[in-house]
Amino acid sequence: MMNLYSGTTDPFSHRCRIVLFEKGMDFQVIDVDLDHKPEDIAVINPYNRVPVLVDRDLVLHEANIINEYIDERFPHPQLMPPDPILRARARQLLHSFEQELFADIGTLEKNLKGADKVRAEIRDQLTQLAPMLSSQTFLLGEEFSMLDVAVAPLLWRLEHYGIELPRAAAPMMKYAERIFSRQGFIDALTPSEKVMRR
Repeated sequence: MMNLYSGTTDPFSHRCRIVLFEKGMDFQVIDVDLDHKPEDIAVINPYNRVPVLVDRDLVLHEANIINEYIDERFPHPQLMPPDPILRARARQLLHSFEQELFADIGTLEKNLKGADKVRAEIRDQLTQLAPMLSSQTFLLGEEFSMLDVAVAPLLWRLEHYGIELPRAAAPMMKYAERIFSRQGFIDALTPSEKVMRR
């Protein structure tokens, strides 16, 4: 059985939980208190961070790597496009999300100096993405994909992070509600995450 060491409020761990629940696999989530991490996290991950996936002798860390492994090992439903060109585009967009949306998420998590600047940058990036969602259901078209998995935890936490999207981002908020209504997303929420949104 796969074990996922997952932070109870960590947005990157949330991504991995979404993928596992979307796949409907047999796995165990080991909740990790981010303020009091057990010593074995530092043993299995040299960066002492979650998420960490343990599958027999294989130990993986970093959410995107974990999620691609799960998607390749359990291909139904497929979350990365089968076409190499589309898959490369999806990976490029995932990389862009890391740089533009998630690079400074720790600043928001800890409400550090510079948080207002980070909030404004994330608000602007999401607002720029919004128009494409007025003509398609998900970020890659009509199929739920790894891109939707990547951005979903951030959208769930907007209020928690103090980010308010403008009216121009209305398609983004409708898209968010579509994702939040998916059973895989609902099942992946921890009790601590459920209370982040009213």
